[in-house]
Amino acid sequence: MRSAIAPTALRGRSQSTHDRMAKGLGYLSIALGVAELVAPRAVCRAAGLNGMERLVRSYGAREIATGVAILTSHNAAPWIWGRVAGDMADIATVATGIRQNGEKASNAVLTLAALAAVTAMDVMCASGLESEKGNRKTAVPDYSDRSGFPGGLQAARGAALHLKIPADMKTPEILKTPEMSGSS
Repeated sequence: MRSAIAPTALRGRSQSTHDRMAKGLGYLSIALGVAELVAPRAVCRAAGLNGMERLVRSYGAREIATGVAILTSHNAAPWIWGRVAGDMADIATVATGIRQNGEKASNAVLTLAALAAVTAMDVMCASGLESEKGNRKTAVPDYSDRSGFPGGLQAARGAALHLKIPADMKTPEILKTPEMSGSS
């Protein structure tokens, strides 16, 4: 009898909501990373961070690497947690921007709000991915209809009753104990 649980880990496509969310976050990472690498000055201006173009560019490389890892990994959870760690670095960087740039502080506050929302999504996704592992919601193989015998269990019953053991597989007479002498 087959289990009624639907598989969630199909090759090439996943059915889990958290897996789909992780894939979306992977694409978001790559898109954001490309923007940070290609136009760090515009990203800094929008976020209220003056003079941090080199740091933003390095964050872009981090985002791209994390996005690629999420999309290519069999288990995206550690990489999503990596996004959370990156979000913390981003929040710390933008928080310093609030103090350093008074006139663009409103941009930094909006950026912090967006980062908080993305961090919440990352935490929710990573927690969801981890809770699925080993849970009844994940794909569970059902081998209850298999016996392990090619011809089935009935064909295996009594198959060895008339088996003739080859001489080279028998215990030599000199090594037999008195109990073994009655049978070979």
